Amino acid sequence: AILAAQRRGEDVETSKKWAAGQNKQHSITKNTAKLDRETEELHHDRVTLEVGKVIQQGRQSKGLTQKDLATKINEKPQVIADYESGRAIPNNQVLGKIERAIDVRSRSACVLRAQ
Repeated sequence: AILAAQRRGEDVETSKKWAAGQNKQHSITKNTAKLDRETEELHHDRVTLEVGKVIQQGRQSKGLTQKDLATKINEKPQVIADYESGRAIPNNQVLGKIERAIDVRSRSACVLRAQ
C-alpha cells in the first residue's frame, strides 16, 4: 500500500525505527558505569574485618583450614578467604553455614561496613 501511494505521487510519511535490525537492545547508561566504578554514592556493603577475625579465630580453634571449612559448608575456599579478609559481600546463608560449622555467632558483631 505504501509503494502504491508513492507511485501515485501521494505524500507518505515514514519514520525509521531506532536500532531496527541491529543488536542494540542493551546499552550502557551513565548510571551503570557509575555503579561499576563504585563511587561514594553507589557501593556494595562488605563484611567487616571484625567479623572476618571472628570467623578466622573460630576456624582455627576448631583446627580447620580455610579449605576444610569451605568443604564442610559446600563453598569454595576463596569464599572463606574473602569473608576473613573483609572483601566479601555478605550473604546471610553463607554466614549462617559458617556460624553453624564453627559454633560462633559472627553476625552479633557489626556485620556491615560501607567501603
